[in-house]
Amino acid sequence: MKDVLKVAILGNPNCGKTAIFNLLTNLNEKVSNYPGITVEKKVADFNLDESKKISLEDYPGSYSVVSQSIDEKIVSENIYKWIRQPELKPDTIIYVADANNIRRNLYFCSQLLELDIPTILLLNMNDLLINENKFDYVKLKEELNILNVIPFSAVTKVGLDELKGNLRELFSLSEFKKNCKMNLGKDILESIIPVTESIESVFKVKDTFKNNLSLRFICNPEHLDNILLNEDDKLKIRNSINKSIDGLNKDMKPLLTTLESDLRYGWIDEVLLKCSFKKIKVIEKKTFSEKIDGVLTHSFFGPIIFVGILYFIFQSIFSWAGYPMDLIDSLVASFGNYIYSIMPDGLFRDLIVDGVIAGIGGIVIFLPQIILLMSFMTLLEDSGYMTRVTFMMDRFMRTMGLHGKSILPIMSGYACAIPGIISTRTIDSWKERLITILILPLISCSARLPVYVLMIGTFIPETYLFGLVGLQGFVMVLMYFLGTITAFILAKIFSKVLTESSNPSFVMELPAYRFPIFKSVFRQVYNRGKLFLFDAGKIIMIISIALWFLASFPKNNFGEVDISNSYAGKIGKTIEPVIEPLGFDWKIGIALITSFAAREVVVSTLSTIYNIDNDGEDMVSLKEAMRNDIDEKTGKKTYTPLIAISLMVFYVYAAQCMVTFAVIKTETNGWKWPIFMIFYMTILAYTASLLVFQVGKILGFS
Repeated sequence: MKDVLKVAILGNPNCGKTAIFNLLTNLNEKVSNYPGITVEKKVADFNLDESKKISLEDYPGSYSVVSQSIDEKIVSENIYKWIRQPELKPDTIIYVADANNIRRNLYFCSQLLELDIPTILLLNMNDLLINENKFDYVKLKEELNILNVIPFSAVTKVGLDELKGNLRELFSLSEFKKNCKMNLGKDILESIIPVTESIESVFKVKDTFKNNLSLRFICNPEHLDNILLNEDDKLKIRNSINKSIDGLNKDMKPLLTTLESDLRYGWIDEVLLKCSFKKIKVIEKKTFSEKIDGVLTHSFFGPIIFVGILYFIFQSIFSWAGYPMDLIDSLVASFGNYIYSIMPDGLFRDLIVDGVIAGIGGIVIFLPQIILLMSFMTLLEDSGYMTRVTFMMDRFMRTMGLHGKSILPIMSGYACAIPGIISTRTIDSWKERLITILILPLISCSARLPVYVLMIGTFIPETYLFGLVGLQGFVMVLMYFLGTITAFILAKIFSKVLTESSNPSFVMELPAYRFPIFKSVFRQVYNRGKLFLFDAGKIIMIISIALWFLASFPKNNFGEVDISNSYAGKIGKTIEPVIEPLGFDWKIGIALITSFAAREVVVSTLSTIYNIDNDGEDMVSLKEAMRNDIDEKTGKKTYTPLIAISLMVFYVYAAQCMVTFAVIKTETNGWKWPIFMIFYMTILAYTASLLVFQVGKILGFS
């Protein structure tokens, strides 16, 4: 009896693997209704019972063992490790299939069956199964000769108990009957003899598996380059492939590229017909998803609806988050004033109130808006709408020199650039992947949201254009579109400069619309909020303490400090001549420096500076302080709506958040591209902000 059961979860993209991984392990991995969520193997250990421990591995979605992208390559590499080193094989495979797409999902499954690993087939989304796709799943179990076929639903948890029961039985499994496999015809077997001999020698496999593996390499010779083999073994297989191809007749050679898929689908059709599966036929009645798609993906109305949804989201950020933001602002101020009243006068009290509480409190106020944005984005992802956006944008993306799959990382970038950059691994072409990485930091992430909200909420009036469109939401949409449109323009330029060949083909499955798994939505929003509070909070606390020190010293003979003459003030005034043409003063200059750690730090920096500069005993509201700030030189307001827009435009383009560039360094294997990006984005930010402010002044908006 085994002590630990090693279980691998495999399946096509967007079949619900990660949702099932979460159900079994109670972890919080992201679950969404579009392909490309899992881009690396995830492992978790959990106890099924007191004495039964399972090590569960969630692999990226893949359509075939023949990898077409980086995430599929992760799957392929592991499978070939299992072939060459059987001791590394998992004890069982949980193969997750979309019950409504069983024919296509069984293709990858049929390749895995050849490994002779005990397999449980989960027919996920069985609650959405339509009549045309129903079949005898008990008969399918017999035909495939696998452990079990379980109708399953990750939403309703139907089948979960049966799955756990099967896993318990595996601990005491002593004998396993080999899976059924596709057999090749005699004529094909004879033509691939040279390859089968080399495959048997290199991989130490026999019989049906040897034959099918040989066919795979003959049909996909380039697949050999993606396998971790020594050069001698690769050369041996290549020579045998060439020998077999030379022996084929002329009519047979053009069919090689699709031969394996043709034979596999033929075998799958035979199996499914025995299971009372109704062949796909033209159905006059449209499905619910197809009816909705007729409107949401319409060539004219679709993009308009998408823009309308974005405007609704951003306007809601102001309309719905107002009350909780005011409440948090009041609580932070009350807490700061309370600490101020109970602590004895001194540097430590100033540090706690003016440094830590003012700095962290200045950014915590934006938590409701972060939660709202993440909630909307998660709902759109889980419902399947984001995949439709990808479909609508595909033609435009290709004209910009990008891949259709680039839209998924770009949409992820609205939340955070880092997961977006990592998810570019789903893009087949290195050129298009690199271009996507180069433009991703221009997409306005949630870290920029506090900057936009502060400037818009403070300086843009709550008025409505034509009595319908809220000006604040409209300006927010403009900031997001400015970054996105610029990213597409630069993508076009980069596609002309980078000369490496690319593959513009794009195939993506449109999943059916689904009701989001609200537990998953809550987890994702909760995790994002926690990440914002704690991960950003650590950086903000460190910078707030350092900034408090720099802004509080040196003191004069009376023990007081003039913040403009403090260490921080001197740093700000040193760079002020450089940023003055943008409309920025020395206080913003300090914020520009500190926000290289993380963009949202600009808000906490200004909050700390204004609280240290405050002569009173109460904490000041950052919005009120900025509205009332007077320029000592001119006697006029320090900040205006024009300066606010100039600052927002700067942050649309600014190369800040060093963690992002560290990730880019990892993904591009060097500092060449991160340094290039920092250089071009800094120039772009300065130039754009300069144009906004100077042209605005000329037009009389100052």
